[in-house]
Amino acid sequence: MTNVTVLDGGFATQLSVHVGKSIDGDPLWSARFNATDPNAVFRTHLDFLEAGAEAIMTNTYQASIEGYVEHLHLTEDTSLNLIKSTVRVAQMARNHFLAKGPTNEQRSVPLLVASIGPYGAHLHDGSEYTGRYAADVCADTIQKWHRPRIDACLEAGVDVLGIETIPCKMEAEALLDMLCDEYPTVRFWISFQCKDNQHLANGELFADTVNSLWAKARSRRAKNLLALGVNCVHPQIVTPLFRSVNEKKLPEVRIPLIVYPNSGEVYTVEDGWQGREDCVPLEHYVPQWIDLGAQFIGGCCRTYARDIQRIKQTVISHASNSNHCQ
Repeated sequence: MTNVTVLDGGFATQLSVHVGKSIDGDPLWSARFNATDPNAVFRTHLDFLEAGAEAIMTNTYQASIEGYVEHLHLTEDTSLNLIKSTVRVAQMARNHFLAKGPTNEQRSVPLLVASIGPYGAHLHDGSEYTGRYAADVCADTIQKWHRPRIDACLEAGVDVLGIETIPCKMEAEALLDMLCDEYPTVRFWISFQCKDNQHLANGELFADTVNSLWAKARSRRAKNLLALGVNCVHPQIVTPLFRSVNEKKLPEVRIPLIVYPNSGEVYTVEDGWQGREDCVPLEHYVPQWIDLGAQFIGGCCRTYARDIQRIKQTVISHASNSNHCQ
């Protein structure tokens, strides 16, 4: 047994296998297919489950009322209903996966995680990778914007909220405050977008931010914050980021960490994703991340179901080796 939960990979990346087209550049990104091809969304979830993912994230990262109203010409109510139906597609994929197993096989039920992307994602101006809106938007506005989607996902039935690709401390604190105060029984994680091996996208120190948020949750006796960490970053910067948080802490006081990085390819608007041939496979990093306190590991952009399968095998192997050493 291992105490590491294996997450899924890059949803838009695996979705492209089924829809046969580039999704990058669309203002709704993969969220458009919730309306136009929910069967492809279903099959993408199933790909990750069959690869060994123990948690799947709903295809709601770029799903917002504003985005659906503007780009699909939906009303506010139909936008929220589309978000709820997207959660149900993930539920159906999980149910289908569990039903396919042999009748005598006891399968653990994979977690269903609502993908809650940052405020900047719906602006479609790249600001989730800079956090520049932190200087212009107040915490109340951030909370008001996030609340309807969070409520819709919870109403439809998810196990965890995955607050992800957060570029700035202000947004993370606003969400932490809201979830601890208004949703004290709802489990969640917060993962950050970082610009280098020390700083969040907006410039704050990663270690200071993570330590501050964890201490704030503990001071409130909040038990619903599962982990803090990073996603949608180059895998090479993860180890130094995690060392800055946990390397000098005793195991019993280490902060539980989460990581689901990109493949290591680099994206530009002009050339798309480049450098696949230079990437170190993600599973090579997994043992050091686990040793630094990672309890959730998966992939983000440009990671496929096959990458999750290799991560899962490495997690199992690392747990086995650790048990033999004890």
